[in-house]
Amino acid sequence: MPAPVIPANAGISDAVLTRVSAAAALFAGRPRHSAPSALCRTPRIVKLPVVPEPVPAVIVAAGRGVRFGGPIPKPVATLAGKAVVAMSVEAMAAGGCTHAIVVIPRNGEHHFQPALAASPIPVTLVEGDETRQASVRRGLTAILRDPHLADSRVVLVHDAVRPLVPATVVDRVIRRVSEGAVAVAPAIPVSDSIRAEDEHGRLTIVDRDRLRAIQTPQGFDLAVLSASHDYCAEQGIDCTDDLSVCEAAGHQVVIVRGAMTALKITSATDLDLAHAFLKLRKGLGRHSFRRVLRHRPFAWVVKPADPAPVIRSEP
Repeated sequence: MPAPVIPANAGISDAVLTRVSAAAALFAGRPRHSAPSALCRTPRIVKLPVVPEPVPAVIVAAGRGVRFGGPIPKPVATLAGKAVVAMSVEAMAAGGCTHAIVVIPRNGEHHFQPALAASPIPVTLVEGDETRQASVRRGLTAILRDPHLADSRVVLVHDAVRPLVPATVVDRVIRRVSEGAVAVAPAIPVSDSIRAEDEHGRLTIVDRDRLRAIQTPQGFDLAVLSASHDYCAEQGIDCTDDLSVCEAAGHQVVIVRGAMTALKITSATDLDLAHAFLKLRKGLGRHSFRRVLRHRPFAWVVKPADPAPVIRSEP
């Protein structure tokens, strides 16, 4: 493009005329809308999706259910049309767990695979042992042998027959372990009057203000819990829960606020009580499926095409 011609009688001073002519000559021949050079462009920042750290949950469902009775295992009994164990897995998923290791009775997968077919998180079935403590240890072994879960830091252990634990409690336990605690359990105050009975039948009043009822899920540092189970097995120490396993190995335990709805279903009467709790929650309740979708946004679409794999126990 030729430089513009400014008439001599335009009333412009010689100094201004000189500057305009120099600028016109400088940009002569340059495209009006030239693209900036590659060096001047602002770099594009691409945000990669954050892959959450795996948080597996060992869900104990290998009990014989003697007090409950019936022809099927207690964890696959239905509550509001859904298996109790399936509701427990959903509760763990709603609170932040990414995988479920369900410990089942030997040769019992035909009960559990259909019940867990629509689980929102991956499920692995592991055959249990004669005691709860030994069954949990089998579940931990399955985690440590899984290349995707072996490096997990936080692990939860949950009773399959506590299907109504709120997602807020699960999240509370996970957060406390993530903050540095090695053994955490939810607990609620004891509301009943308590008496201790000695060998002669004499009763003594117990101050209930200092008592707490321990619930599940209990959360742990995976390495600490695994080592504590190994220690108790070597020493022949029997414990009623995994919090006691860590205490027996010398670790300090922490409790967080639990929930009254996280009752343990041990009898048919407990199942009726759980139905009553469900009516009070009016439908979706605290660990609604919306909370599951928050952690796994495609849980409503993706369902396992094959039954959950089974890890057999040694004969």
